[in-house]
Amino acid sequence: MRRCAGASLVELMIAMALGLLVGASIVTVFVSTADGRRVQEQLARLQEEGRFAITQIRQDLSMAGAQYCTGTGGASRASDAGPYLDELRAPTVYASDPNALMSALSDVTTPWGGAYPAAPSEPYSLPSFLTMRGYDCTASACTPVEPSNKRNPNGFDIPIMGKAKDRRVLGASVLTVRYVNPMGGWIIAQDGTGKGSTLVSHADGSIGIRIRPQPKEATLKQVKNDAPLMMLADCSSAQIFTTSDIGSGEATSTGGNFVQPQVFQHMAAPKVFSVGRDVQTVTYFLKVIDNGDGAGHTTGALIRRVNGAPQEIARGVERLDFRYGVQQADGRVRYYTAEQVDNSTRADCPAVPLPIHGSNDRGCLWRSVSLIEVDLLMAGQIPLYSLKLGELAYSYAADGMFEPRAPGDPGRKITPAQQGFPLPVLRREFTAAVAVRNAHP
Repeated sequence: MRRCAGASLVELMIAMALGLLVGASIVTVFVSTADGRRVQEQLARLQEEGRFAITQIRQDLSMAGAQYCTGTGGASRASDAGPYLDELRAPTVYASDPNALMSALSDVTTPWGGAYPAAPSEPYSLPSFLTMRGYDCTASACTPVEPSNKRNPNGFDIPIMGKAKDRRVLGASVLTVRYVNPMGGWIIAQDGTGKGSTLVSHADGSIGIRIRPQPKEATLKQVKNDAPLMMLADCSSAQIFTTSDIGSGEATSTGGNFVQPQVFQHMAAPKVFSVGRDVQTVTYFLKVIDNGDGAGHTTGALIRRVNGAPQEIARGVERLDFRYGVQQADGRVRYYTAEQVDNSTRADCPAVPLPIHGSNDRGCLWRSVSLIEVDLLMAGQIPLYSLKLGELAYSYAADGMFEPRAPGDPGRKITPAQQGFPLPVLRREFTAAVAVRNAHP
């Protein structure tokens, strides 16, 4: 009789142990691979969002102060007060109602009077604080002022800072720039062509603008509710003045001007614009939003607000900071905070053609900003609890940190924990130096 051979209990136990070890190794490799994949996906998304955000900011900042095709400055030379321009080509404002210009623009925080000029009583050059104004913010306050009208009676309707959803991100700066949309407005027909809108000089000195929209130009129906303020511009100068109803077919400069605007001979590529529509007011700030992980965590979103209408540009933005570069007489660029630029006066800047009577030209360096440094901190939004301490470290130039440091490093101006954001996410810094092509150096 033959005996049947089989595995002993000891052999079975050894086989089971080996199987468990192999299984555990496979699970470990799978978990590690999955964690690595999530890290790589988060990094890729973060990089894509960061590049897009920087590109969009760069496009707007480079246009700051643009006046259609107008060159903003004349020949410059050095002086004791810095670079001096023989002629600054700031638009001339003829509208006599002191609030006409302010109400036609969005996101204004500089009312007439107080630290700023009293309401003008004669034609004046467009003040530089209406071409650009920035606000540097800490966890508790902003300088030179709080831009939100919830905390500042002269502010505008953006959220106040806080950790809750729909608040403005704590410690993130705000910047407003303005420029004329070169694709807006109506082309003024050249003599004899009959194509486009035309200018008519009246016997009383006023001018009429017969608006005949060409393809892709705004129709009369679209602009009928626009503010009654227009800008006549070419590649040499610009004039802002009050008119009758823009949507009437023929808008006429009215008695609501200090003096009547002028129709110059041989204007180069003239156009007329609706100030409230075609002067683009672009404000950047960060807003707290839900990060979508279902756990109630939040993140920051970059908001681009155009003429009062907000647009979400990118998610995962936790920090936003700006530095303002002004070229000195020796060619070097000196960087200022928003408050330093805002505190500048006539002694710091080139003169404008038509200064406001009695004004010290407060904030005049806003027109002299030729370079803006942007610092953006992007975060991965969804917590990854497998990240090690070293992977959480990041650099951020606005904190004075040029090597990666821990998120809670005491040298930071504000930490993710103070902002209410989750800690275990990847964070990367994005920077750009944007040349402002319309600066008045």
